Amino acid sequence: MLLSVIEALQQAITYAPEQYHRLILLVGPTGAGKTRALQELQKQIDAPLISVNLELSRQMLEMTEQQQVLRLPRLLGDLIRTSAADVVLLDNIEMLFLPRFKQDPLRLLQKLSRNRTLVVAWNGEVRQGKLIYAVPDHPEYRTYPARDLQIVQLTS
Repeated sequence: MLLSVIEALQQAITYAPEQYHRLILLVGPTGAGKTRALQELQKQIDAPLISVNLELSRQMLEMTEQQQVLRLPRLLGDLIRTSAADVVLLDNIEMLFLPRFKQDPLRLLQKLSRNRTLVVAWNGEVRQGKLIYAVPDHPEYRTYPARDLQIVQLTS
């Protein structure tokens, strides 16, 4: 299964530069193997793999909550831009969904994927034409139309 996921991701990466947003979402529930798939892809294509939660937490440690809200998009953009690579892999993006940061995670990732391909581990599922993060009634719950998104789906 991992091999077919890697092949699907590589195919999506090849197709990405033709898209307006060069964003590829690796979607699956917790424990489905998203991190392992990104690590294997990293070995094969020599792309940087960024743990978003870890890197943003380090940079935002000394900031006030208001500064964090205002600077989060730029900080994430800077993390991505520091790499000269055309493809960047992002894992552990849960922090982007925290209500206190007042972000729209999908729109932020789409904006940052205009000039370079982002392959992002998305903890959730695709169901009935919707990209879903978390479960209803959870404070981080989000749902988006799945159309016009490049999605590689994993199942546990």
